[in-house]
Order: sequence, then structure tokens, then C-alpha cells
Amino acid sequence: MARSKLVAIALIVVGTAAGIGFALMTREHEAPRAAGPAAMEPDAATDAFEATIPRETAAPGPAPEGMVWIPGGEFSMGAADPLGKDANVVGMQATEDSRPIHRVVVDGFWIDTTEVTNRQFAEFVKATGYVTVAERKPTQEEFPDAPPENLIAGSVVFSPPDHAVPLDTHFRWWSYVDGANWRHPAGPDSDLRGREDFPVVHVAYEDAEAYAKWAGKRLPTEAEWEFAARGGLSGALYPWGDEFLVDGSFMANTHQGHFPNEDTHADAHGGIAPVAQFPANAYGLYDVAGNVWEWNSDWYRPDYYRQLAAGGVARNPRGPADSFDPSEPGIPKRVHRGGSFLCTEQYCSRYMVGTRGKGEPSTGTNHLGIRLVKDPS
Repeated sequence: MARSKLVAIALIVVGTAAGIGFALMTREHEAPRAAGPAAMEPDAATDAFEATIPRETAAPGPAPEGMVWIPGGEFSMGAADPLGKDANVVGMQATEDSRPIHRVVVDGFWIDTTEVTNRQFAEFVKATGYVTVAERKPTQEEFPDAPPENLIAGSVVFSPPDHAVPLDTHFRWWSYVDGANWRHPAGPDSDLRGREDFPVVHVAYEDAEAYAKWAGKRLPTEAEWEFAARGGLSGALYPWGDEFLVDGSFMANTHQGHFPNEDTHADAHGGIAPVAQFPANAYGLYDVAGNVWEWNSDWYRPDYYRQLAAGGVARNPRGPADSFDPSEPGIPKRVHRGGSFLCTEQYCSRYMVGTRGKGEPSTGTNHLGIRLVKDPS
């Protein structure tokens, strides 16, 4: 898979690890900007949740290791404008490409209870010799206009400043780091010692697909992911309900303190956390809000939900045929779900279960991982 067009520009213009790579960065915090064919407004007639109707389908057999059975059923997919629930402007913006709410039916499937860990991904690499996109040096054939000295293997790492900064550009807290990859999540001087049960990160979409094929699984569709993440709840803001804190306790690994320069660790974790450190949802899934984003198989379009809603109840939707992102026309994106340890009500509130993220397929970062599903035999 060819690397991002913006990566090519960065390699040509910026050079070394001084900040090349936000070209690679998934735009987690950027509210979608309506333009061209993607322009849309919420449809008041359909922007409401109805009850989830799970199927009474027993698991087709013993659960594969580390997976649970999701029976499937019909549910309301999407996110309501949360302003009526005292959310801030950031929360409202996070839902703009997640409306209108629409009815969807999904069939039953198995799903990983946690994000894929470094331990699991290491087993795959040991068995296959696979080399991830971030570990591969860009070639002159890929980027014929780039100076050879700028063709370096690496990935995008959250690099918070030591002081408050305007929240006007992601370049202020993201850097392309020479030598950053799944083995070295913070750069070449970091490693996986003590991080075996952390989610694997710096995985591009093709890396996720390669792992899934080896494991006999696949990436979830966006509809499957949301049905599972909701845990049977209808219209709740979070996988556990409508209140961010439950009895004063954090329910997900998110950012506390002033973003991006301060993390108070109020949730007991600074940055990424090991999997399953917070309560599971009603289906037994951990970290479907916060910790790391998760690749979905769908192409991203901000107008896709309107297309689905126009056709009545959608059955096992698998995403649009192509991608369009008005903020970066011409650069195809895949859907991300779940938010990450960087989500905060100050700038990104996409830990809300119905909201969406997006990313260029050859882009990995240190807040993006994998959760897989498996069809019943």
C-alpha cells in the first residue's frame, strides 16, 4: 500500500525527525468540516434512539481464546447532538459526522475482549517474520522527489510541549520520530520491557490486516464495532452509561489536566495503559472507550450515515465504496473507533461511544491499535 501523499510532502520539505510526520497523523482531534458532497445537517426526524433488540442467539460453540460472542440484533447507530446533555462545544463537534442516528441490523460474531497486545503481535512477527510499515524505510521509488537523507523509517509519536500552547494545530504536540515503531513505541530508545500487555501501536491498516489473516480473524465493520461497544445500551453517551465518572471513579483511560502539556494521571495512568485496567462493558469488552483508537474496515465518509438512513434499516453495512474527507480531499481514510488516552473534553471527546475517528491507511501512531472479530463457523 502506498504511503500517504502528505508523507511524501513531509519527506521532501521537512526532512528529519524534527516534525515530519504529522502528515502521517490521524486527525483525531479535528472536527469534520462540511464541504462539497459531504455537507450535511442532522435530520431531526431520525436523530433519536430507539431500543436495542438483541437476538436470542446462543453462541455457536466454545469461545475462541480471548473472545466473546456478540449475538447481533437491531440497534440505533450514531451519536446525538450532546448539547442537550450539557456537553461542551467540543462534544458537539465530535458528533457532526455521526448523524443522523439510523437503524442497523448486524449478525452475530465473536470479538476480542481487549485490544491486541504487544505479546500477541510479537507471536505473529516471530511466526511470520512480518515487518510493519513503520519499520520499512521509504524508497526513492515511492518518493522520487525526496532527498535520500530524508527517507527514514519511523512513525508518529505524541510529544507534548512543556507549556500551554494554542490548540490551533496538531503540529504542536505530534512529531514524526525516526525509529519509532511497534517495538519502540516512543522512539529508538524505548522498548517493550514491561509493556507486553499494552496494546500494540504504530500499526498501519495493512499491518492490522496481516495480523488478522494470520490469526484467522478480521477487522470489524464500524456497525459491528458500535453494536459490541454499546453492550446492549441504547443511546448512552458512554459504553457504561451517561455519566463520565461512576461513583467518582474513572471508567476509561483518557487525558486529565490541561491539554496537551499536562497530564495529572487522575485515572492512575500516564499515557497508554495495559489492557483491561477499567471495567468491561455489559458484553465483556474492555477499553472500547479511551486507551487507543482501533482500526475498522470501513472507508470513511462523513455523509455515509445519511446514505444509510435514506435506505431504511441497514443490514450488515460494510461502509461506503470509497472515501472522502472534506478536510483532506484526495486522501482516502479508514474509520477509527473508540478514542484514546489523549481524548479530553477540552479538545477531543470521541470517547463517546457513537462518535468516529479517521486515518490514512498507511499511517500508524502511538495511540492507534487493533481489536478483531471472527465469523461463526
